[in-house]
Amino acid sequence: MSDILSLQEASIGAQCKTLRLPTIGSHFLKIAEQATREGHSHIRYLDALLTAELEEREDRLVTRRLFEARIPRMRTLDDFDFKVSPVPMPQIRELAEGSYLDRAEPVLFLGDTGTGKTHLMTALCVQACRQRRRTRFISAASLINELVEAQRNGQLSRALNRWKKWELLAIDEMGYVPLQETGAELLFQVITERAEKAAILITTNLPFSEWSNVFPNARLCKALLDRVTDRAHIIETGTDSYRFRRTIERKKKKLD
Repeated sequence: MSDILSLQEASIGAQCKTLRLPTIGSHFLKIAEQATREGHSHIRYLDALLTAELEEREDRLVTRRLFEARIPRMRTLDDFDFKVSPVPMPQIRELAEGSYLDRAEPVLFLGDTGTGKTHLMTALCVQACRQRRRTRFISAASLINELVEAQRNGQLSRALNRWKKWELLAIDEMGYVPLQETGAELLFQVITERAEKAAILITTNLPFSEWSNVFPNARLCKALLDRVTDRAHIIETGTDSYRFRRTIERKKKKLD
């Protein structure tokens, strides 16, 4: 009898492998034993198997999305202390639900260094990955360098197409350094291709009135601003360092 059961188990495992149902293949026996102990019906047992497979697939997909996003440092909204930031928590929580992605709306974080721009953008990227959205995080300088290199190698069209595939593109540190005209034009192409088609997140330490200091072509700068601010959620993170204030708050708590 045990030999027959072993053959059946091996057969089920092999069939699950063929059907690409690894979770069912590795858990069907354990779940069957639990179902027997608790007197579950065959239907309930099948439901438990399928639920376990789907949950595991969801987890693997989220893990893959997070890996693809290339987020340099994981940050979540739970880590952000809204008490020491002027950023309105309800607005960020609403964005985290993801409806801006469906509407292909830009989100811009404006503020001085240390005010939490990158933290908040990263948190939205993490949330998008958890919603199984294809997400990519990159600094403006790295994106431009990649595009310039692709152009130099005669592969610009292919590179631009790669950047179209992401449901969410997060560009960090826009405007931190002046851009050469070629780089500015290539960045403009990426952003233009996404207008009203796919969402984009941007962090910048410059008010819009100073973007002309970074983008050498005045017409291109104006056109770029028109693209990124159209239907955009503009979130000002302020001028006081969030990191500094958070550190002070922690020290106060320790003293108390």
